[in-house]
Amino acid sequence: MEIPEARPEQTCCPIVELRQYTLHPGKRHVLIDLFDREFIEPQEALGMKIIGQFRDVDNRNRFVWLRGFRDMASRAQALQNFYGGPVWKAHREAANATMVDSDNVLLLRPASPASGFSLENKERSRTGSNEVRKELIVATIYYFDAPLSTGFVEFFEQTLKPAVTDTGASIETEISFASQTGAVVF
Repeated sequence: MEIPEARPEQTCCPIVELRQYTLHPGKRHVLIDLFDREFIEPQEALGMKIIGQFRDVDNRNRFVWLRGFRDMASRAQALQNFYGGPVWKAHREAANATMVDSDNVLLLRPASPASGFSLENKERSRTGSNEVRKELIVATIYYFDAPLSTGFVEFFEQTLKPAVTDTGASIETEISFASQTGAVVF
């Protein structure tokens, strides 16, 4: 009897933006409500993937989200279509009024063919849903003065990862994404 090969997990998005916004005090819920109601589905209709949005538990005036793309060309086209389109024009003033800074954006690529976000069995709630997710996702961003080296990857795999898993925590991916001078681990 032949045993079927395990199907590889579906991973998302060879190009990922990690966007970290600093908000005016008390405005995070205003932006999240606007984002959920007006921005997610129109971006996805243009070919972007809203991978996730997060509330920083240590900073109530910070909103973090991840947006993915197939490649750099589709990213450029999708961004042009969204920010030049009617949805952004209708709501940009309200969105921008919540923000002190929206320029903290890291452009990331998977660090290896095996890394990335698995979206298997994960669907976001539809607009208007009252579903509350109770997951805690921790991301660690490492910044470097030079491009990511294999030395750091080895250090992570051989030292950091075992130390974290020995505590009972899990690491969902290896070094998930790398930018020119950094790495992000989820």
